[in-house]
Amino acid sequence: MPKPLVEINGRPMIDYLLEHVSRAGIRDVVLLTGFDAGKIDDYCGNGSKWGLSLRTVAEKAPAGTGGAVLQALDGLHPRFLVLYADTIFDFDIERMTDYHEKFSPDATLFLHPNDHPFDSDLVEADDSDKILKIHPYPHPAGADLPNLVNAAIYIVERASLARLKNVPQKPDFAKHLFPLMLEQGMFLKGYRSPEYVKDAGTPERLEKVGRDLLYGKVAQRSLKNPVPAIFIDRDGTLVEERSHIKTPDELVLLPGVGPALAKLNAGKYRTVLVTNQPVVARGECDERGLKKIHNRLESLLGADGAYLDAIYYCPHHPDKGFPGERPELKIDCECRKPKTGLLERAKTELNIDFPNSWMMGDSTTDVMTAQRAGVKSILVGTGHGGRDGKWQVKPDFERPSLAEAVELISRW
Repeated sequence: MPKPLVEINGRPMIDYLLEHVSRAGIRDVVLLTGFDAGKIDDYCGNGSKWGLSLRTVAEKAPAGTGGAVLQALDGLHPRFLVLYADTIFDFDIERMTDYHEKFSPDATLFLHPNDHPFDSDLVEADDSDKILKIHPYPHPAGADLPNLVNAAIYIVERASLARLKNVPQKPDFAKHLFPLMLEQGMFLKGYRSPEYVKDAGTPERLEKVGRDLLYGKVAQRSLKNPVPAIFIDRDGTLVEERSHIKTPDELVLLPGVGPALAKLNAGKYRTVLVTNQPVVARGECDERGLKKIHNRLESLLGADGAYLDAIYYCPHHPDKGFPGERPELKIDCECRKPKTGLLERAKTELNIDFPNSWMMGDSTTDVMTAQRAGVKSILVGTGHGGRDGKWQVKPDFERPSLAEAVELISRW
């Protein structure tokens, strides 16, 4: 049976896809088919049952994911969305389209973290989310790469694909076409999103997405819906308190953190790291170095099947007088906790429901941040354990560790 016709909860996978694009206002659909294409033609017809104008193009011989698109290129719109019919998703297509139109790249790739980065194609991007490199799996042993996974959803400019040179036989988008576009000087942009996108191409994944659909998790994760978050401090909460971590080798996960975070990932909350990192302002570590530290953090979490939906950090520090400090970052900013700038930014970008959100941290600064933002606070006993004495505040709850804090939230 063609994978698009495999049923999930009594419906073929292709039905979910076509229903979703129809709801988004898309009307023109081209299905690129291969194995047993006639069965897909019979099921989909002309697309009218979804309110679509649909046609199919069957490949004569296996051409690869990119090759199938290249064969059909002349019949596609100048700008088109690429989706895979063995993937279950619910994402805000209009929001991604607006992002693409704002920056006008040759292609925009939907990027997200997942719980198995070690066997996923990972993307390296700069601070503006311009894509620098694509790292297909398998990855080199011990490599610290960002948990920024190519979700196989793309917006592509037809003219950009048409001018690609030296395309190999049976090209894959991630392994061949996008690296070629980068080599040939094209501009690729990453669109980061915590929305639900999962490949259902194996029996195990099929079962999982079936459960997620049944219990509403797929629709719930859409950026169209406000979702509560767990805001998490880094040093002393997720990792050992080392007094200004400057290199990846200094970062050590606290016991039980990975499985606890994986439990949160399986639930209704977005997981958001919010951390003050004055090492940048002090000149002890630059932004590139901090990114490597966070790559190490994401790699360690990924090994435990866990991930963070987003990482926000404050690079500023108001106090001056450090050797090698960066004067432009020595400011009284709005993002340094206990100010709420990091949380407010996350609220806007991730559509977070503050009244039902939580803040976990090991210091009174984290508790004060929670109070100012209007989210519930949990003080953990690791790291400073609230003994920093910076603010006279009481947390809503106290627990010995992040793992026990997660247990409390899971019963809430």
